Amino acid sequence: MNPLSTFRYRIFQATTTISSFSPFFLFNQKRWKKPTISAQTRLEDRIRDTHFDKLTTHFKKLSLVLKTRNLISNRKRGSFVSLQLMSRWKNITGLNVTVTSFLQKYPHVFYLFVHPFRRNMCCRMTKKMKELILLEEVVVRQHEVEVVKRVKKLLMMSVNGTLHLHALRLIRRELGLPCDFRESILGRYSDEFRLVDLEIVALVGWDDELGMARVEEWREREYREKWLSEFETKFAFPINFPTGFKIERGFREKLKGWQRLSYTKPYERKNVKCGGVQRYEKRAVAVLHELLSLTVEKMVEVDQLAHFRRDFDIEVNVRELLLRHPGIFYISTKGNAQTVFLREAYEKGGLIEPNPVYEVRRNMLELVLLGRRKTKQLLASCDESKEESNAVVYEVDGEIKREGDWVIPFLEANEKN
Repeated sequence: MNPLSTFRYRIFQATTTISSFSPFFLFNQKRWKKPTISAQTRLEDRIRDTHFDKLTTHFKKLSLVLKTRNLISNRKRGSFVSLQLMSRWKNITGLNVTVTSFLQKYPHVFYLFVHPFRRNMCCRMTKKMKELILLEEVVVRQHEVEVVKRVKKLLMMSVNGTLHLHALRLIRRELGLPCDFRESILGRYSDEFRLVDLEIVALVGWDDELGMARVEEWREREYREKWLSEFETKFAFPINFPTGFKIERGFREKLKGWQRLSYTKPYERKNVKCGGVQRYEKRAVAVLHELLSLTVEKMVEVDQLAHFRRDFDIEVNVRELLLRHPGIFYISTKGNAQTVFLREAYEKGGLIEPNPVYEVRRNMLELVLLGRRKTKQLLASCDESKEESNAVVYEVDGEIKREGDWVIPFLEANEKN
């Protein structure tokens, strides 16, 4: 081996040993990975709003009750169903308890009785709940013109003036649409809508009167009532941070710059991708803000919003975009799905500007939240339900019959003989 190379090898080995075990090695700088900020970390670290979380829990209960009611109403034999059959619906409804315990939680909504002939336990809806469900259908039909405007505004916000029907079907209840909206709304108003395909609806004509977003109406009021400058309000959004929200250094300046940033408004027919990433994301915030403003209860499940991304040309993570603006939106994680609320529309757990459909659903919710409390209304409804249960009605071949009607023809035939 070459003596020079041997000397170099020894020097290198000594240097490595010194650098590894020398006390000076402790002061060497180490590179740490920057913590990643994702939608999940934002969701976990955000300030929770108890009012919205509590409201979400209540609405989940109402949704579960209405889902059970729909299964009961689909029965052809009558407006009641046996508990034995309802036990098979546990996976469909998503119950985590037994059917009997679930029904016993809401005596103001469900009435349990023993079938007079079969002697098995059955369930039917109470009279009060039936009246509220029927009232909701009547109110939706009465406000059909407003429903048409909502669908038109959604089509006007879309890039190509078209929407997929499956997206509308997912938020049918949130928009206040009837169950048969394809025939009753899209089919009847042929001068407003046109079915391009079996699952695509298009806008026939543009309506300038509907081309103003809800946030633009708020800007006009701010400019007129508070005497703010047009530069401050022209592209601003109402911001309402939750209690306990921590404002870090430089956050106010960033928010002020974002509020002044110009963008393509939801009803403007321009190229939405021009102007940079920030303007594009602000336009997406404006579209989601307007969509929530068009709903009955100003709330939608986050997964349902993802079905509008293609039609509205929102090529960003919707959940992450909503979490980046906690002063405008709030995402509640109560229940199986995440629900987004429009902050400015609510105050102390209720809508600031309620509508007729919302008021009917609120009455349904109050009936559900009564739980097992005994009221005069509950005692009266139990007496009426007992009388109804003695004459169980069902339908055969379009003719309404009652249990025991077969006895009368049998006796008449014996008398003739």
